[in-house]
Amino acid sequence: MRRQYPILKALAAQVAACLLVGLVVFVADHFYRLRPPFFAAVLAQAILAAALGHLGGLRSGWLVFQAAFLPAIVILNSFALPPWAWFAAFLFVLLLNWNSFRHGVPLYLTGTATDHALAELLRGRGVGFRFIDLGSGLAGTLCRLARLYPQSHFTGVETAPLSFAFSWLRSLPLRNCRIRYRSLWREPLGAYDVVYCFLSPIPMPALWTKVCAELKPGAWLVGNTFGIPGVVPNVEIPVPARRPTRLLVWKR
Repeated sequence: MRRQYPILKALAAQVAACLLVGLVVFVADHFYRLRPPFFAAVLAQAILAAALGHLGGLRSGWLVFQAAFLPAIVILNSFALPPWAWFAAFLFVLLLNWNSFRHGVPLYLTGTATDHALAELLRGRGVGFRFIDLGSGLAGTLCRLARLYPQSHFTGVETAPLSFAFSWLRSLPLRNCRIRYRSLWREPLGAYDVVYCFLSPIPMPALWTKVCAELKPGAWLVGNTFGIPGVVPNVEIPVPARRPTRLLVWKR
């Protein structure tokens, strides 16, 4: 279960919660002539979906999604939206979080406090280093760092179509920053001094294998929050933020 994609866990929890609540409502109505209020059943499904997601190992962000999913659909449905609006919303979420389904990596955005900590950490690299963000998302972190270190070079790789399109446009004014539509697994790491990632626990062991094979001596792998099982980082920097956050640095 730990290596199962989070989106599949979330889907399984939603379906199981719907079936269980539906069964309870059917038994109460058929055998006891009790009909619970509709929204009470919706609320019960939301709580149960979040609980099942928690038991399945989903992180807090997914649990919020689990609890809000069905109530949000019911509320939005009251506005009598046209069918194409539902499809457009689904397509938007799919294209923004494409990697959640393919690689178990949802769209995580690096917070401002973490950006500051990362910028401070990079002072130790001197001038003219080469930095890559594996799964650069909306490229907020990458663009901010590129402005802070104009003599260094910054690269991001992203395969979620909508995230890539937005980040590519965002990086155009920056001469020292570029975004590539490429899987992180296809990007050679040998030319970079700093490799940064904010992924999920799922790909970290495989990423470490890739790093050991490709990263040059003296280069850093900097991970946001998620560690590598059995591999102790050389440096761990706690970041004061709303959610538990830390920067983990492995030095080659």
